[in-house]
Amino acid sequence: MKIVIANGTHEADFIIKKFKKDKHKLIVINSDKDFGNYISSSNRLPVIFGDPSKAYVLEDAEAWDADVFIALSTNDIDNYVACITAKKLFNIKRVVSVVRNPKRVDLFKTLGIDSVICSTYLLGESIKNESIIEDFIKTISIENEKIVITELIIEKQCLIVNQKIRNANIPQYLNISCIYREPEVIIANGDTIILPNDKLVIATTPEHHLEAIEFIQRKEIPHAS
Repeated sequence: MKIVIANGTHEADFIIKKFKKDKHKLIVINSDKDFGNYISSSNRLPVIFGDPSKAYVLEDAEAWDADVFIALSTNDIDNYVACITAKKLFNIKRVVSVVRNPKRVDLFKTLGIDSVICSTYLLGESIKNESIIEDFIKTISIENEKIVITELIIEKQCLIVNQKIRNANIPQYLNISCIYREPEVIIANGDTIILPNDKLVIATTPEHHLEAIEFIQRKEIPHAS
């Protein structure tokens, strides 16, 4: 994949090292020359110095048609402008923005940012859902919150009940890893049928964690008598 990493300090360095292991093509843009030099020497790759919200900087970086654009500035508005510029002018398929203000998460999504990440927002939503969803069992994060593993008990009213996994329109961001069905543990495949009281073990990313829970928990709407 072609990935553009815009601004950021130590989090940018961490992400670059992760992606570099997987042989992705990385374009790194940073407006902080001192930290940009550190990233360049630490990762042995070139860094374009400049403001990633400016079209001419993205043009100099040859960011056209990248698969992912990740904005890591400490300024939420700078991240938004950079993402929209990348998406609208440079045909970048998916834009991701970090935000510091949790009130801006839903706003940024409404305004066209594909993924909006805020640690405070995720914490608040996780606490809220754990307290109100009865069949929410537990959630753990691994690899520095890169993957979230969740266990959910399936109620008989859920839309996913009695369907084969291949026919359940499972979104791409959600993977059903296995099913606890007393006394068995079932490794799920496309032909596995989900039954009431199954305990599903699902894997997803932090930004899609809540959407995944909502999808699994969807219930039939009772017909009016």
